[in-house]
Amino acid sequence: MKEAPVRIRVFVPCGGRRHALDLDVYGWDDVRVAQTPCDVLGGFAPMAPCRQWAREHREYVFWGGESALFDKLAEQNLLVKLELPRATWDLIPPSIGTPKPIPLKDPKGFWVGTALEPYGLVYHPRLLKRLGVEEIRDWEDVLNPKLKGNVAQCAPTRSSSSHATYEVILQAKGEAEGWAWLKRLGEQTGIFTARSRDVPSVVAKGEFAVGFAVPSYMAFEERLAGFDIKFVAPRNAFVTPEPIAVLAGARNPRTARAFIEFLLSEAGQRVFMETGLFPITPKYRMQGPSGSKIELAVEFTGGLRSFFDAPVSNVYDDDVAQRRYQQVNEQFRREIEAVWKKPS
Repeated sequence: MKEAPVRIRVFVPCGGRRHALDLDVYGWDDVRVAQTPCDVLGGFAPMAPCRQWAREHREYVFWGGESALFDKLAEQNLLVKLELPRATWDLIPPSIGTPKPIPLKDPKGFWVGTALEPYGLVYHPRLLKRLGVEEIRDWEDVLNPKLKGNVAQCAPTRSSSSHATYEVILQAKGEAEGWAWLKRLGEQTGIFTARSRDVPSVVAKGEFAVGFAVPSYMAFEERLAGFDIKFVAPRNAFVTPEPIAVLAGARNPRTARAFIEFLLSEAGQRVFMETGLFPITPKYRMQGPSGSKIELAVEFTGGLRSFFDAPVSNVYDDDVAQRRYQQVNEQFRREIEAVWKKPS
């Protein structure tokens, strides 16, 4: 008789809405979890309401976003140490990337990464061909004059992925050159979408040729739906390890830790791979049967199977980004949004 799955509901605030993802997970006997539902509340939440949120909800897990947020939660005693088995903890390297290492787990043990997710560029291959443009490989390709009016992006004031990617450009090029580049991007832009999730959607439908600052999993959803769309993570693309932590006061911390152990297991990592995310450890690779979702994800990202196969370049410094968060938003409003006109 086939084992009944454990139903896990993951809530992720995204673009002003709460999206629910139900995962039917088999094999939980291996991680010693009773066959009962596990509600996991996660999210890309601002720092300000986190203290009140954590105290009021007392859910099991806080999941997703940037690692700096988790460091701040730990400093405010809102997290408990994970205390994962040593063999599981040691699977995850301390960091990845140069010259600025991307932490993949907390040296103090309060959080651990679960999957690697790049924010990059999406494009519609057939539309590019009609425009006489080669397939996109780097940031500079987006500034091709033939793409004027055919680029979609979400404002950094509305999207964390856009804001992080604006910072990548600014930190890689320096403020003066970086803002000059971003203004040119604005001139190429045919639409500023209401939500970051809308960027891959309008590209997938062929309404625009290229989308800027798109998380890989958002774009892969469109590919799974049958649309002709591809993704590329250019040099220095922002990469999040999708951290996870157990909240202080969680009602069932043992179940929470077991859930995290599952996510870091081969079965858990395969769940991520099938959604277009990449393994958090070099032990596992994007490898599946011909025609599988995993192999489709590999084709979708241009053959990428692991972020550990080659050196990863990273310039993003979260301390710099946090210090000037409002400054970047205000400069965008003043120098790009206020003067933007849809190209004719």
